[in-house]
Amino acid sequence: MADSNARQQPEACPWEGQQDPFAGATGLLTRVGGTPLVKLRRVGRDRLGTAVELFLKLESFNPSGSVKARAALAIVLDARRRGLLRDGVTLLDASSGNTGIAYALISATLGYPLCLCLPANASIERKRLLRAYGVEVVETDPLEGSDGAILEARRRAAEQPDRYCYLDQYNNPWNWRAHYASTGPELWRQTDGGITHLVASLGTSGTFVGTARFLRAINPEVRCVAVQPDSPFHGIEGLKHMETSLVPGIWDESSAHQQLAVPTEPALQLVGELAREEGLLVGSSTGAALYAALQLGAELSAGQIVVVSPDSGERYLSEEHLWNRS
Repeated sequence: MADSNARQQPEACPWEGQQDPFAGATGLLTRVGGTPLVKLRRVGRDRLGTAVELFLKLESFNPSGSVKARAALAIVLDARRRGLLRDGVTLLDASSGNTGIAYALISATLGYPLCLCLPANASIERKRLLRAYGVEVVETDPLEGSDGAILEARRRAAEQPDRYCYLDQYNNPWNWRAHYASTGPELWRQTDGGITHLVASLGTSGTFVGTARFLRAINPEVRCVAVQPDSPFHGIEGLKHMETSLVPGIWDESSAHQQLAVPTEPALQLVGELAREEGLLVGSSTGAALYAALQLGAELSAGQIVVVSPDSGERYLSEEHLWNRS
């Protein structure tokens, strides 16, 4: 497996124009991408064949602390290239937290004000981070989840179009393009082309769609598995139960060879196991994807399964139910 984590561009991208969605980034923003890939050695080992390897792509190593740095940067830089970030305009979007924090870092770096709509039940760590960056936070009905935040952002953008630049991460193609141009090539190189399975959870779906499209283009034999909660009433922050949610416009069901539904409790149990047995502090969405990967790996005789780990567990330390488990 290759040691280098430097970003590699694909030979061709499936859209017209600029291939590098991070072109124009300066300073700290040039550090987006190039995150480490680590092999799990204990958690789930008894459920896998000896020739099955399981890896986590640790996206918490991005400057904003999550995978969303990639999409947020691509989206903001595209808006700037198109002249939408004029003086007096406030960036606007809905977020369950991680994209919002990425936007906050980027907007502070580039000097733009930011307004974010997010569910009121987002973790206290996320809310404090946003306020530390000086973000205008609009809390929405927690019972409506991310859908309520989306509807509020749409309402504000429609009522005050001259005030806001609505970034719309759920429908913006630069969300998935960021991963086609960065996450996919990184995984291909870091596994020396040996990756056999991609497993990633669905929120906006950009991480999965972009990465899967790249891997399927470079090797049609790579199996791409999308993960979502098994119920609309779940405890896996940031994920969407697609059947009962506002489906993101960028979601492409055909990019997945398989979709797996994950129950909350076993997913949360794995979060604690990763901390105690591997020294990896991750969030609940990683637990969900890992649960699916272990179900998948139990049926394989050999393979290299890569699980995308979107963020760090440091953003959920106040949620004691994650950590007070046997």
